[in-house]
Amino acid sequence: MNELTTGLAGISSLITITVLVVAGLIAWYFVNRASVKANQQIHLLEALLEEQKQQNRLLRRLTDRVAGQEEAAQPTEDDKDFTRLIPER
Repeated sequence: MNELTTGLAGISSLITITVLVVAGLIAWYFVNRASVKANQQIHLLEALLEEQKQQNRLLRRLTDRVAGQEEAAQPTEDDKDFTRLIPER
């Protein structure tokens, strides 16, 4: 009977170690997967940031160009006539 008990103790410790190793591998898989997804999201956010910077530069150029045209077309004294503001009835 003693021989059977020592054999079970060895098998139970082997099973315990195997279960712990499998649980560790599963935990490592999910942590690694989350890390890869986070890295992908970081790269996408960096690409979005660069695109937004480029769009801001283009918008600034456009607004500067429009502002330059508005300064060139400043109203004259004839355009300040108040009768043009009153609608005819």
